[in-house]
Amino acid sequence: MIWDYDEPVAIRFGAGRIAELAEAIRSLGGTTCLLVTSRHFVDDGTAQRLIDQSDGVITEVFSDFSPNPDVTQVDACARLIQAKGIDSVVAMGGGSAMDLAKAAAAIGASGGTITAYHGTGVPVPPKHLPLIAAPTTAGTGSEVTCVSVLTNRAEGRKAPINSDVFYPAIAIVDPELTYSMPPHVTASCGMDVLSQAIEGYWSKGHQPICDALAVHAARLVFQWLPLAYAEPLNAQARAKMCEASVIAGLAFTLPKTTSSHACSFPLTNLYGIAHGEACGVTLDYFARINADAADGRVRDLAQSLGFGSVSAMADAIHELKVRIGLRCGLADLNLDDDDIADLVRISRHPNLYNNPVEITDAMLEEMYRDLALRDPRDGCTVSEGSLQSRRREDALACAGEGKGM
Repeated sequence: MIWDYDEPVAIRFGAGRIAELAEAIRSLGGTTCLLVTSRHFVDDGTAQRLIDQSDGVITEVFSDFSPNPDVTQVDACARLIQAKGIDSVVAMGGGSAMDLAKAAAAIGASGGTITAYHGTGVPVPPKHLPLIAAPTTAGTGSEVTCVSVLTNRAEGRKAPINSDVFYPAIAIVDPELTYSMPPHVTASCGMDVLSQAIEGYWSKGHQPICDALAVHAARLVFQWLPLAYAEPLNAQARAKMCEASVIAGLAFTLPKTTSSHACSFPLTNLYGIAHGEACGVTLDYFARINADAADGRVRDLAQSLGFGSVSAMADAIHELKVRIGLRCGLADLNLDDDDIADLVRISRHPNLYNNPVEITDAMLEEMYRDLALRDPRDGCTVSEGSLQSRRREDALACAGEGKGM
């Protein structure tokens, strides 16, 4: 096996470390810095506190963007960078703030428009401004990735752009910034972490260092997400979920995500389901499909996480969704044949081809039809086919044939 591992982001982890922001900006040569953050943090005074603590280094704020930021908002931020002579950028927020800031820091330095690189395959130019990422959610792992997920609403497309220029120079991961996350955001972001870890492990692009990181991150989510959801001010639970998030980000950056992320894009674009929750809708479904992957890696993953079989792991994913109030079905959307056909078509995203088992249109259609019959809150039923698969898998495990196949 031949593999490489690169991680250019300097990670500063720990409670209270956002106080180091001004020093971090100066360490990168920044003198005129733009803060990219959501309107929420402007309104609650958090943005102003950072400005006050920056000793005059942060001179501008950009907050005019939406969840799932649009390409037009990236270009607007890039124009502000150019007009104000900005030499560095800080992104404070969830994945939306970081996705926008990554792209704007590149376009602001190189010129042009981000649409030239969104879904076109054209490489992003190498020129970019140094970026510091300070996540306020435990979810995307965007603070350590080279991915910017953007939406082109005019064309009805949401897709990631991968470029080494998008790596932040520094990630300040301060769990105290996540205390204000509402329970549903905590749940959705946490499910995104789990999806990143599991998909990064079973991706065709897997490699040993990312495997180890994925297992560690997934274990943390199963253990600590329910407590972070139930007790938002539990310092240990928040810190453990931040740890899981940044490590899952490291785990999937190189292997890339797979089927659940591919299917999350139409669920978010067409029906407004939050990204992490959208990933979770199909994660246990694909776990069962991938149980029969020829290299046995998915069975190895389940056993590494303490489950006797892949089906047991899939059941645990489902039970976690129920426990933290995430949807398990799509019956409330009243999907018709045309809707399902659209979901199948748009799910043919490049990430789908990283999946260890080939996913056909017929498989996608069967999955979406099954989910369309399931109540989003009452939980999922396990089909007889899944039960038979579980019995077969458990029998293999008992016979000592399931491990390492």
